[in-house]
Amino acid sequence: MIRLFVNVDHVATIREARKTIEPSPLKAALLAEKAGAQGITIHLREDRRHIQDEDVRVVQKGINTRLNLEMAPTQEMVDLAFEIQPYQVSLVPEKRQEITTEGGLDVCSQERALSKIREKMQGKGVLFSLFIDPDLTQVDASQRIQADSIEINTGKYTELESPKEIERELERIQKSAKRAAEQGLKVFAGHGLNYENVKAIAAIPEIEELNIGHFIVGQAIYGGMENAVTEMIRSIESGRRLRI
Repeated sequence: MIRLFVNVDHVATIREARKTIEPSPLKAALLAEKAGAQGITIHLREDRRHIQDEDVRVVQKGINTRLNLEMAPTQEMVDLAFEIQPYQVSLVPEKRQEITTEGGLDVCSQERALSKIREKMQGKGVLFSLFIDPDLTQVDASQRIQADSIEINTGKYTELESPKEIERELERIQKSAKRAAEQGLKVFAGHGLNYENVKAIAAIPEIEELNIGHFIVGQAIYGGMENAVTEMIRSIESGRRLRI
């Protein structure tokens, strides 16, 4: 079974609209766990638009599963991760004006710097993951710096409408996943996934873990967090049975 890590960033987005204390990312995370999520993901952005530093500490202490901390490869974020010591850090690129993460990390252009962060994190027993586009050169670079895993960016795949373009993008994801697994990297995926488009991703045998947030939080508004997570797990299991 593929592990589902639920991203609760956008629970904090709603809270920050009024700068109050509700809704609580921790409460949402606990409900996601109750429904079967195997882990929780939060992204502490440099501009603090949703998750705040204290959220990271509270969620890390309060959840019953594992925390995957997404962050930019900056000294500030490295220092915070070093202090908190989550189960895993996932490095992602950031642009201040973007609405959400727009693409994968360019590992090739910063192998030396990323290797230093990896050494520091792994020295504390924290797993080290890289969010990358489905590109074989980025997969190879991730292996060279000895990352524990990669998370393949499924954003482009989820935005395409043409069946042929979707098929081509899925092929890129499949090839990247296979190449990474052959090189000893664990393979995760995420970004823009919903009940339907997740099935083809879940069918890729090398993918072990999915990070899904915005869609689940949106569905939780209609029917509750537990129902949204339960339905997502059903969709993932349905896709897994397809096995590309």
